[in-house]
Amino acid sequence: MSEPVVLLCEDDAAIRTVVSRALARSGYRVRATASASGLWDLATRGEGDVVVTDVRLPDEDALDLLPRLRRLRPDLPVVVMSAHNTLVTAVRATAAGAFDYLPKPFDVEVLVATVGRALERRRSEPKSLPEVEPEDQRLPIIGRSPAMQEVYRMLARLVGTDLTVLITGESGTGKELVARALHDFGKRRNGPFVAVNMAAIPRDLIEAELFGHEKGAFTGAVARRPGKFAQAEGGTLFLDEIGDMPLEAQTRLLRVLQQGEFVPVGGRDPIRADVRIVAASHRDLASLVRDGLFREDLFYRLNVVPLRLPPLRERVEDIPALVAHFFQKGVAEGLPFKSLTPAAMVRLKAYSWPGNVRELENLVRRLAVLYAEDTIDEAVIEAELARSAAAGPERQDPAAESLGEAVARHLDRYFRALGEAPPASGIYHRILHEVERPLIERVLRFTGGNQLRAADILGLNRNTLRKKIRELEIHLPRFG
Repeated sequence: MSEPVVLLCEDDAAIRTVVSRALARSGYRVRATASASGLWDLATRGEGDVVVTDVRLPDEDALDLLPRLRRLRPDLPVVVMSAHNTLVTAVRATAAGAFDYLPKPFDVEVLVATVGRALERRRSEPKSLPEVEPEDQRLPIIGRSPAMQEVYRMLARLVGTDLTVLITGESGTGKELVARALHDFGKRRNGPFVAVNMAAIPRDLIEAELFGHEKGAFTGAVARRPGKFAQAEGGTLFLDEIGDMPLEAQTRLLRVLQQGEFVPVGGRDPIRADVRIVAASHRDLASLVRDGLFREDLFYRLNVVPLRLPPLRERVEDIPALVAHFFQKGVAEGLPFKSLTPAAMVRLKAYSWPGNVRELENLVRRLAVLYAEDTIDEAVIEAELARSAAAGPERQDPAAESLGEAVARHLDRYFRALGEAPPASGIYHRILHEVERPLIERVLRFTGGNQLRAADILGLNRNTLRKKIRELEIHLPRFG
């Protein structure tokens, strides 16, 4: 069998030499060129078994050439490499039909292995890939660090699928931004993107919010109301903070994922669920499964493709680009433009960023609003970071918060999560029901399950307490 031929298109002579030698050592013959026109000439003559090309070429963008190359020779796999490492580049490469995308700098052995996989794919599955129109050049996610390159490569492979994705990462790392990118660059882009924060919805409202309800399904349900699954029909449903979903609601969600259909609260007829599910959590769901707080079968249904977002401290190389982006964003909103001294930027990179990208954005906005100077120095950054640390959520005293304040804070999150949508009908009674259950549970736990004593503490008739225990499905053995 003759040696496979690699068509190498690279404008940088040093890189061209290194890659050519590595491929030759691995048993490949290399035909090298420095331009898109040279690559096109080689391909039109029928030469080559695989292409390795840079994106930026002196005469044409390789990603503009790629669709024509795919039409000419649909069985010719193309490996794209680029120093312009953005999500858009990765997605454009995949959408144009590239076999794989390698961000520079890369290990040449990884490239050689990728070429080998491309050739194996060509031998085993010769087929043409459908042409996809190039995507909008907007940058939905900022960062070119090695940690983000892995995220981009994963996203590029996922946008053309309907696979369920579980995004994990600390708070403030951009999980919803990644979920939106999966939607905006995917085949459901023309459908709705519906986000729901599971942590912001009271326990007894979750099923009505997700699946909707029929008129008369419960007290206050004066009209039929579609839920999030119906609102996301044909698009993407993003279930944020899925780890905070109560166990009873997890059972309903699992049934929908297994059967592909749901029944509104108070309804009878199942409705087909044509949505892509993207879930996210800042919590370790595997640990929650071990602790019995999250259903194992639901975890595996959601964890089809796990995608971890790195915390900002693992991608400090991206901080200058993020700062510039947030300053520019502020200008678009009417804020004055600012910049940082080199020493100030070094200080930002040394900070641990417990709030991640969200914390960085908030800091940049404060700098733009509160300081008159155009260039922010290290002393200002030091003062702002110290203020942030002192006011961090970990230093707030939960014991100082009243029950009313806690409920108000919870309801604020709930209404923010709804956006412009109205809450489910009957919210008054259902919120009272939400507070009633933990109150009775904890009093029963305090009395060791003694209902007579619990009724006395609660100020309820014993028969009323028994009725409440049945209605709220409170299991007494846990208190014995």
